[in-house]
Amino acid sequence: MMGEAAVQILIPLAAVIGIGFALCQWFLVSKIKISGELGEENGYADNLIEEDGEEEEEEGVDRRVAVAKCAEIQNAISVGARSFLFTEYKYLAIFMVIFGAIIFLFLGSVKGFSKESEPCTYTKGRLCRPAVANAVFSTVAFLLGALTSVLSSFLGMEIATYANARTTLEARKGVGKAFVTAYRSGAVMGFLLAANGLLVLYVTINLFSLYYGDDWEGLYESITGYGLGGSSVALFGRVGGGIYTKAADVGADLVGKVERNIPEDDPRNPAVIADNVGDNVGDIAGMGSDLFGSYAESSCAALFIASISSFGINHNFTATLYPLIISSLGILVCLVTTVVATDFFKIKRITEIAPALKRQLVVSTILMTVGTAIVSFAALPANFTLFNFGKEKPVKNWHLFFCVSIGLWTGLVIGYVTEYYTSNSYSPVREIADSCRTGAATNVIFGLALGYKSAIIPVSAIAAAIYVSFSLAAMYGIAIAALGMLSTIATGLAIDAYGPISDNAGGIAEMAGMSHKVRQRTDALDAAGNTTAAIGKGFAIGSAALVSLALFGAFVSRAGIETVNVLSPKVFIGLIFGAMLPYWFSAMTMKSVGNAALKMVEEVRRQFNSVPGLMEGRTKPDYATCVKISTDASLKEMVPPGALVMVTPLIAGTFFGVETLSGVLAGSLVSGVQVAISSSNTGGAWDNAKKYIEAGASDHAKSLGPKGSDAHKAAVIGDTIGDPLKDTSGPSLNILIKLMAVESLVFAPFFATHGGLLFKWF
Repeated sequence: MMGEAAVQILIPLAAVIGIGFALCQWFLVSKIKISGELGEENGYADNLIEEDGEEEEEEGVDRRVAVAKCAEIQNAISVGARSFLFTEYKYLAIFMVIFGAIIFLFLGSVKGFSKESEPCTYTKGRLCRPAVANAVFSTVAFLLGALTSVLSSFLGMEIATYANARTTLEARKGVGKAFVTAYRSGAVMGFLLAANGLLVLYVTINLFSLYYGDDWEGLYESITGYGLGGSSVALFGRVGGGIYTKAADVGADLVGKVERNIPEDDPRNPAVIADNVGDNVGDIAGMGSDLFGSYAESSCAALFIASISSFGINHNFTATLYPLIISSLGILVCLVTTVVATDFFKIKRITEIAPALKRQLVVSTILMTVGTAIVSFAALPANFTLFNFGKEKPVKNWHLFFCVSIGLWTGLVIGYVTEYYTSNSYSPVREIADSCRTGAATNVIFGLALGYKSAIIPVSAIAAAIYVSFSLAAMYGIAIAALGMLSTIATGLAIDAYGPISDNAGGIAEMAGMSHKVRQRTDALDAAGNTTAAIGKGFAIGSAALVSLALFGAFVSRAGIETVNVLSPKVFIGLIFGAMLPYWFSAMTMKSVGNAALKMVEEVRRQFNSVPGLMEGRTKPDYATCVKISTDASLKEMVPPGALVMVTPLIAGTFFGVETLSGVLAGSLVSGVQVAISSSNTGGAWDNAKKYIEAGASDHAKSLGPKGSDAHKAAVIGDTIGDPLKDTSGPSLNILIKLMAVESLVFAPFFATHGGLLFKWF
């Protein structure tokens, strides 16, 4: 058995190593210079350009001017992204204070704010800390989770906007150097998020234990607030960032590509800076807070269930913190994987990019499987029992090893299936591209069909993982499977963040007027990044399904529900309403993008029609107005969808009771997973069908092109329709199903005591 002292060293040490490694990667990226001393007359010093002899000549391009433009564009993107996030955080600060007060008032009122110790719910014969303590510490945990999520998203955005122009400049020397820069930058975000999340949770547990002492039941129940805080911020970050980026993207594409027939990221397009800012606030900051929320919730669900099982009852510290040990191991495994990717295998050709990214997923999964086997036998007793809805289920340590491994490999299956349906290297996307011959209507029909079909294998894999992990270790097994899927989160996020960084790099190359060869390289990086972004969304959705089910099981246990009977009218009305929620939420987010895009299209058209010399390139467009439109619209439009998710559990639990709320949670989980997968994959497929035509890499693609052809315009329309599906509604749905579940768990004591007011009155 691994001793308590070893665990107390391993977890914080792994977190510190992760943070240190992230800082090392940041230092390596920072060695690429894009700005210098303004020592000459309004000019840039020689150190703007790397003079190492490796840089290739760019015909017809003034290198100094190109680098100066890169610095200017990067600054504009960074300022826009930072401005949006700071404004969003002001709104979130108000929300955090209000909702923190709600948590305290609801949970404190369970026992009338009593300060007297009370009998424990699960550990019979023992006294636990008073309900008011649970209210205070749950509120503090909520605020800590929210702040950690904010920090994770902000740091991710900072490194992305720091690295985009550097990736562009490295592309002058070759695709390999550009790949390493983008991947290292993504690794900074991945390791900072994984390490910060682990360290803050570990420190919080130790600080809370100073008050709770032997009351582990109360300690880990209050810790669930950490997951609630993380997901609350993730919801607004995902929705707000998604509305921002897609409003700009739709406006830029419809007017620029379709109406004006100019290239993507053309500097004449007024929405181009807003579009590039959106990649960072939506795909980087939003995804970071989303996956942090999944990590926090799966950890909290597993810790809570462990605390009411033999681990917690017997005060087995090492076994109880098994979820954090797995996360610590994941950081070390991902560190090895990243070093191999950046320092041992060099990318020399464009065709090697996508296989190199996928290799990271496979290698990290294999190494993690081996490491988990060692840790499971070292940290867990050979035989123990786990809480199983009022009963104790006998479990062996190798059962939990299989649960983690099932989560790991299910994530890989979902990732590869997602790639098959969204990459233009395979037939489904090429069929969509071919359907563009007859116009946008057939493109839309084929795309929708692909999205629906793409849900079959991932849902089957999730179902198999649920059945096996539950059979082995009850609800704890499902929580551990979810944690297993997220254990390689550092590598997963590195690969996911690589995509938007490469996308920005391509946009900067276009706007800076760099050579066609540089643009080809950044396009290749971006194309691989589109597929990895889709894989990342698949991981997020799959883990959300497992996390939500584990939280649902914990809620049912905490609320004292013996059986969720779907034939009961109270449960069934919640079930059917919950199944409708993902559609209501999607409608709100889609319309929000539409409203914002309308304003963006009108502004871009106005500038093209009224600004003299804009199309000829003699006049600089007004980028700031488009940035402001996206910022204002996203901040305004993110409130109603967020309120729907946050208020629904409170209304259902307070007025209809825990049985109806259990139906709402089950219904939203079942339908939300399907809608999220189909939405994300449909949008991803439309995007890559457009890129397939634009690249013209095969005879088939050439027959559909070139850019500006009827088939290409039909593909652009499909891509535009898919933008809010894959980057706003789809990714936000996995937060909906997680957030409602963890919110219900946190408020379960209040709902169990005071809920069901309508049924009590009538």
